[in-house]
Amino acid sequence: MGFNKIMKIFLVLFSLAASITTLLSEADGMRLDFYEQSCPNAEKIVMSEVQKILAQSQNKNAPAQLLRLFFHDCFIEGCDASILLTESNGTSMVERQAIPNQTLKGFEFIDIIKEELEKECPGIVSCSDILVLATRNFIILSGGPYYPVYTGRKDNNQSFFSKALSDIPRPNGNIIGTLRLFSLRGFSARETVALLGGHNIGKISCEFILPRINNNFLGLGSPDSTLPSDFLEEIKLKCLESNSSFSNSESFTESSSISESERSMAYFQELSSSPSSQSPFGTHYYRSLMIGRGLLFADQQLMANEETAKVVVEYSLDDGTAFRTDFARAMVKMSNLVSLSGLEGQVRLNCSIALKSS
Repeated sequence: MGFNKIMKIFLVLFSLAASITTLLSEADGMRLDFYEQSCPNAEKIVMSEVQKILAQSQNKNAPAQLLRLFFHDCFIEGCDASILLTESNGTSMVERQAIPNQTLKGFEFIDIIKEELEKECPGIVSCSDILVLATRNFIILSGGPYYPVYTGRKDNNQSFFSKALSDIPRPNGNIIGTLRLFSLRGFSARETVALLGGHNIGKISCEFILPRINNNFLGLGSPDSTLPSDFLEEIKLKCLESNSSFSNSESFTESSSISESERSMAYFQELSSSPSSQSPFGTHYYRSLMIGRGLLFADQQLMANEETAKVVVEYSLDDGTAFRTDFARAMVKMSNLVSLSGLEGQVRLNCSIALKSS
């Protein structure tokens, strides 16, 4: 390996370390290895349980499920485990009942990890820290980049149904709306493109893809015009049963009860020309967008804006280093959207039920 290439790699790693250090220093009330004294084996237990979960064949989509769960939690009032609540002090509805959250999965994985931590050190490790640590570990074990996370978050005793209903980016959202929601949380256009690259693992339910092929997509009187004709036919083949018909109503945004379809599509291998040996955390997501094969309208909309399209092109032509570096930085930043730490909040004993207010 030549000297210039070695220096380039060193500068990239140095830049990543410096930017992450800056981001971590902004995390008020938290620090690395927060549980060093109170629960020394906490992070080892989280990793051990994540490895056990992944070792079970039925849990192959766990990394994508936890990443989505993490995102939906941190995007609303910060990483406070409010998404995990099944009941909330003072409110009748909880976040996981909001339409954007009704197909979330992976709650049971947090419960499994919490149970083991409670055996080791009762009442010490917050559910919000468990979700952040478990997500990072799932990403690493899926071939994604390592990134450090501070711990010391506290759990919220309330949930935010209305904000979850309105502020979670929609699968059929346009680029203006998507960038606005991310910008409100401090993310640049480049960081937004990097975070959406999380769609490169796991599968996307046909529930969220099918509205693009109906005859009145977004009220325009036709299917999504951005879909190449061959891709439209592929969606029909993969997502529609031969004897089924698809309603013109976009039920996934209107229904009060959604059951996730077993039929789904994936970016990795299935829709891209990426070699099977490439890591799921490679460039295939962005390469798919380049040829108009974004599964979600919101994904393909990254090509409808000059600034975001430029980043998509950069990532797609790179060896994966640029995306992985930016993704790691953005995940640190997302992890630091914290509303409760220090003396605020609580540490739940059961992640789905808040402690009663004193």
